[in-house]
Amino acid sequence: MSFPMAVFVTVLLLIGSGFFVAAEFALVAAKRHRMEKAAADGRRGAGAALAGMRELSLMLAGAQLGITVCTLGLGSVSKPAISHELDPLLNTLGLPSAVSYGVAFAVAMVVVVFLHMVVGEMAPKSWAIAHPERSAMLLSPPFRAVVRAVRPLIRLLNSVSNALVRLCRVAPRDELASVHNREQLTHLVEESERLGLISATDSELLTRSLTEPETPVAALRIPAAEITWAEGGADVEALLRFAAEHDRTRLLVRENGTVLGSVHARDALVARARGRATTARDLARPVPELAETATVAEAIELLRRRRSSLAVVRDDSGRLTGLVTLDDLLARLMQPAAAA
Repeated sequence: MSFPMAVFVTVLLLIGSGFFVAAEFALVAAKRHRMEKAAADGRRGAGAALAGMRELSLMLAGAQLGITVCTLGLGSVSKPAISHELDPLLNTLGLPSAVSYGVAFAVAMVVVVFLHMVVGEMAPKSWAIAHPERSAMLLSPPFRAVVRAVRPLIRLLNSVSNALVRLCRVAPRDELASVHNREQLTHLVEESERLGLISATDSELLTRSLTEPETPVAALRIPAAEITWAEGGADVEALLRFAAEHDRTRLLVRENGTVLGSVHARDALVARARGRATTARDLARPVPELAETATVAEAIELLRRRRSSLAVVRDDSGRLTGLVTLDDLLARLMQPAAAA
């Protein structure tokens, strides 16, 4: 092969290596939610990028195969071509043949390794990391076409590598985990405070918002003995008077020890304005029930779904042990900010 042709092949191999490296890092660094939004907006290449992220293990195997082929090509074409050109020049300088061959070989190796690392790997990697979503949308369509062409070979190699991974008692995954668990997020908040990126107050609020949702409602409930009750037979005037005496806008209604629901003072005012002869039993609305082991997050979700501002809490035997209100649950989460 002539030296100009070898140079041309070298350039192609460097471009190929850079392409596979950039595609690999783009798929790893791109954010899934941004890709989904881009795909929903109909942006070109976003669908291919999302498909590649869903079978990431296969795509990375394809990238590694492409990089390996390009590396072998550089070693078999570029290095001999450079060495072959340098050897005669060194001979003309008076170096013995054995020495000139060794020096030419070493120089060719350094040049090829330098070009491969800088042009074929480091520069494409930096570009892909700097613009992950854009590079993923740009490179994924041709990258997936290449992978599709050699998919059987890649699946075979990937299966062998996954088998080796399983021997180490590690389960291979096809997708990159993009969701952090609560412990990881708490650690990130602590590190952000330590580095001075957020204030101590913000750190405390964020930490509480991460940890408090798992607190059982049993630790936050108002004990049953402290609940303000209205009897089911109480009329409108009695309800309003009782609410004013106890400074409450919402009262739990019971009858013969059974919880009928809750009544809001507003409903009693509306009934009085309309001249309706009604009782707390008629105005009571059902209230959700929670187990003592239910978490704050579960309680908030239940209240939101049932459009209620309070819920009664029962133990394992079904005995009423207290109640929780949405205001108290949210105040618990926002307590550090209020204290500040």
